[in-house]
Amino acid sequence: MKKLSYLIIGLLTISLVSCKKDFFDVNKNPNSPTTSSMTPELLLPRALHLTAARMSVSMDYSAQWTGYWARGGNYGPSNPLEDYAITNDFQAGQWSGWYDLLFDVDQMEKKGIESNQPFYTGIAKVLKSIGFMYLVDQYNNVPYSKAFDLSNNILPAYDKGEVIYADLIKQLDDAVTIFKGINAANLANNKGIATADIVYKGNTASWIRFANTQRLKLLLRQSQVSGFNGAAETAKIVANGGGFIGAGQTASVQPTYVVDNGKQNPFWNAYKTLFTGAVADDYNRANNYVLGKFRNNNDIRYQYFFSAATTPVSGNTYYGYNFGEILPSSDPYKSINSSDVAGPGLAKSAGQPQWFFTSVESLFLQAEATQRGWLTGNAETAYRTAVTESFTYLGVTNASTAATTYLNSGLPIVDWASATDKVSLIAMQQYLALTGINNFEAYSNYRRLGVPADLPLSLAPGRSGRVIPKRLLYPTSEYQYNAAAVRAEGTINAQTSTVFWDK
Repeated sequence: MKKLSYLIIGLLTISLVSCKKDFFDVNKNPNSPTTSSMTPELLLPRALHLTAARMSVSMDYSAQWTGYWARGGNYGPSNPLEDYAITNDFQAGQWSGWYDLLFDVDQMEKKGIESNQPFYTGIAKVLKSIGFMYLVDQYNNVPYSKAFDLSNNILPAYDKGEVIYADLIKQLDDAVTIFKGINAANLANNKGIATADIVYKGNTASWIRFANTQRLKLLLRQSQVSGFNGAAETAKIVANGGGFIGAGQTASVQPTYVVDNGKQNPFWNAYKTLFTGAVADDYNRANNYVLGKFRNNNDIRYQYFFSAATTPVSGNTYYGYNFGEILPSSDPYKSINSSDVAGPGLAKSAGQPQWFFTSVESLFLQAEATQRGWLTGNAETAYRTAVTESFTYLGVTNASTAATTYLNSGLPIVDWASATDKVSLIAMQQYLALTGINNFEAYSNYRRLGVPADLPLSLAPGRSGRVIPKRLLYPTSEYQYNAAAVRAEGTINAQTSTVFWDK
């Protein structure tokens, strides 16, 4: 579907035009979709695929800002990305893309209620919690409660970020209640769920774990907010008995990706190889910062996050660049002389499932919550389990042994016993473990916790003292079509205005 703001979607609701013919179409006739054709069964696969795709391949800017990736030598400076002088048009697709997707999810939720198919309603609530989390985390206050009430609120006001978060947590609790109420007797009422659910095939226990883990993420986002009682809120999750995503339980989307136009795994298609066999991405390359963190600490995972250079120069098999640096267009600065960002631990094949919420991220969330006293258990054990899961997830040779050697190395970057700030230690290892997997988490944790503490700023000559932006600016389309609401938010400065949980 074309990138449309929620407002434009509202203006076009009657005609429902602009659907694109592709692998994930939800309508029988993509040129003439109708409301009646948008059944939950047809909406769900596309919503799941697009959510996973947006999370995995639409956050390049955060990978660049937080030391994961840098521009290859085949390209000139890229501003405002590199000088941090962002505009209202910078990353405007984040706004339109998420609202476009969430419009479909909202339709699925409503239709699930209308047709008495609660499984679809529960999944819709989980997907909404993800989409609106990304919107709040990038823009703070956004339209939420009236965002899709198009007949009565074509120009919706903005809800406070903290209010949205509170309701998302409630909606996730409601989703768990819905999933718990589905049993063998009424599962059949949810038409086609075993096929349409391209993540868990209609397994309620798995969706409960997912909802609980997403809820824990929303709670940890607020860890620095004064007066926030994370322990009490986490206890409510534990009380439902559903648990969290555990080792080996990565949530992945698989609609049967194949080598074909528009049908490949999103990450592979974006960063590795096109269906034609051509290189998909020679812009994004390994950043020297994170590459150094791995190599200087005898951490072999860099060979799984990044690829060996196609044409190494002077023995530099794994080679990176500095973010914002002006590079010559000669060896060893050409893209083929450096490491791409789709290493063998991430890009395995064009038909691989697309990770959605990894076991690695979940275990690090649980480790931090345990260290904070929000979850019971041994924090060091939880931490070591999370680090080990990273090695296992990437397919590192003799993963458990390699992880144990790393954990027992005594190096400050990983040593539990010597760490004076164990939350920061956990966050730093989470940062390393999610390289290229969830780039946005690095950006969020940097704002929330200041980790990595030594993250270098861009070397762009025009940076002029600016630092990594604290948020995105509202897109120009909002000032054009919803002017009163967005102007009520006041003057927004990306260098000083923060999202509500960034303290």
